[in-house]
Amino acid sequence: MPTSRSRRSPLRAIAATAALLLPLAACSSSGESGGSGDQRLRVVMAFPPAQAMSPYGDDAVTLSRLAVVEGLTTLDRNGAAKPSLAASWKQDNPTTWTFTLRDAVFQDGAKVDPEAVVRSLTAAGKASPLPRVLSDTTLKATVTGARTVRIVTGEADPLLPQRLANPSLAILSAPAYQGGKVNPAGHATGPFTLTDVKGAVAATLERNADYWGDKAKAPGVDVTFAADGTARANALRTKAVDVAEYVPIAQASLLGDSYVHEFPSARTNGLSLNTERGVFADPALRAAAREAIDSKALVDGVYEGRADTAQGLLGPGIPWAAGQRTAPTGRTPAASRADIARTKEIVLATYTNRPELPEVATLVQQQLEKRGFTVKQVVRDYAQTEADALAGKYDAFIQARNTLLDTADPVSYLASDFTCDGSFNISQLCDRKVDTAVAKAASLTGTDARHNAEMTAEAAVLGADALVPLVHERFVQGYDDARVEGVALDPMERTLITADTHVG
Repeated sequence: MPTSRSRRSPLRAIAATAALLLPLAACSSSGESGGSGDQRLRVVMAFPPAQAMSPYGDDAVTLSRLAVVEGLTTLDRNGAAKPSLAASWKQDNPTTWTFTLRDAVFQDGAKVDPEAVVRSLTAAGKASPLPRVLSDTTLKATVTGARTVRIVTGEADPLLPQRLANPSLAILSAPAYQGGKVNPAGHATGPFTLTDVKGAVAATLERNADYWGDKAKAPGVDVTFAADGTARANALRTKAVDVAEYVPIAQASLLGDSYVHEFPSARTNGLSLNTERGVFADPALRAAAREAIDSKALVDGVYEGRADTAQGLLGPGIPWAAGQRTAPTGRTPAASRADIARTKEIVLATYTNRPELPEVATLVQQQLEKRGFTVKQVVRDYAQTEADALAGKYDAFIQARNTLLDTADPVSYLASDFTCDGSFNISQLCDRKVDTAVAKAASLTGTDARHNAEMTAEAAVLGADALVPLVHERFVQGYDDARVEGVALDPMERTLITADTHVG
C-alpha cells in the first residue's frame, strides 16, 4: 500500500511553496540592511494563529517561540525555573510566594510594576476558556511593595515557579487588555516586538530596543505561517526562508545534513487504550495489544530512523527519566489468541495534523491484526477527533503528546492524562494506585523526590496498559548552519527564535 507521503501531489507542494514565496520575498527585499549579521530573519512556522495571537490558547506557544512574550520566570534546559521578569522569589509558606521584580519596561514604554503583574495574572485566571496551565490550580496575586508581588495558590503548589514560565501567564501592559480581548502586539516585554499580524498568513516583528536583557542581534523577523510541511521544506531549500519550523521526516533526507537539525523531544507518541468500555476494558486484551506493538518497526518504517524506540511515557528528551525508571507494576497476563478472536471490531483513530501519525496508524493496525484483532481505522483532522477521543468513543487513539508542555514537569501531564479527574484522560483510566502515586508526586517540593515519585506513577500507568508508548519523537528544525546562528533546539518547544538568532 502506498504511504501518504508517496500519494502527496507534487503540484500541491509546488503551489503551496509558490504561495509562500511571495510574502517572504517581499519582506526580505524591503527588510535586509545588507551587512553581515544585520539582516532580517525570515521564518516559516507550522501552526497558523488560531486565536488572533491571544496568549490564552495555543498561540501563546507561538509568541514564546518568537521571543515576543515573557513571564515572571523562564526555564533552563532541565526544566528548572530561573529568573525572567522576576529577579528573585521565595516561598513564605506552602501556598504563599513573594516575587521581586527586575527593572524592566514594556515594549510600549510603560514600566513593569507589581500592578501589571497582578493585572496579567488576574486576567489569565478569568479567561474563558481557562488556560490549560491553570486547570489544576488557582492563583491570587496582590501588590505588597514597590517591587514585590505576593502570589497565593489554592493548595500547596511546589511547581509554581515553573508554572509561571508558561507563556499563557505572560505579563503584558495595561493597553493589551481592551475591548474584552487581549492583544500582545507592542505590549509585551520580549526581545522582539510583534508589530503586525496578517490573519493566519504572516506576522512582522521588530527588535525591542528597550529590552532589559541582551538586545536582539537581528533587526526584525518576517514570519509566514504554512501548515503544509512540504511547503516549509521547499521554502528552506529555495532559500526563501532562513528558518523552517518542524521539517517533516520525509523531507529531512532531501534537505541534507547542513539544513537538518535533529534533537530529542519531550513528545511521546502513544496508543491510548479505552480502559472503561469496549474491548480494552479487559486488561488482558490491553496486554495483548501492548505485546503486539513493535516500536522499532515504527521507527524504521515511518520515521526513517529519526525517532527513538519507546522506553516509557517519558523519553530521551527528559534526560533524568531513564536513570530513575522502574519496571511496570501489576500487569495482567495477555489474552490468548482464541480470546482475541472472539472480540468485536475495534476502532483505532488518529489525526492528520502530524503527517507521520496516519502512517503510524496503518502499521499499528497491521500489528494488531497480526495478533488477531479486527481493526477499523478512523483518520480525521484533530479538531474533529479530540472531542470524541475525550468522550471515550474510540477503542484506541494514537496521539503525539508533549509530556512537559504545561509546567515543564511531567506531574501535570500525569495528572491530566491518567487520573480519575484528569482533564485529558483519553484512556478513561481511573485507578486508585495511579491517583495515589500522582498525588504524592504533586505534593513533593524536592526535585529529586518528585522525579522518583513520577517514575513510580509511570510504572503504575504502564502496568495498567492504559497507554502503549509507540515512539519518542525527535524534532527537526531546518536552517542553514553555515548562515544562521542562535536557533534554539528546545525539547520543551518553548523557544525557537531568541535574541541570539541571526543571519551571520
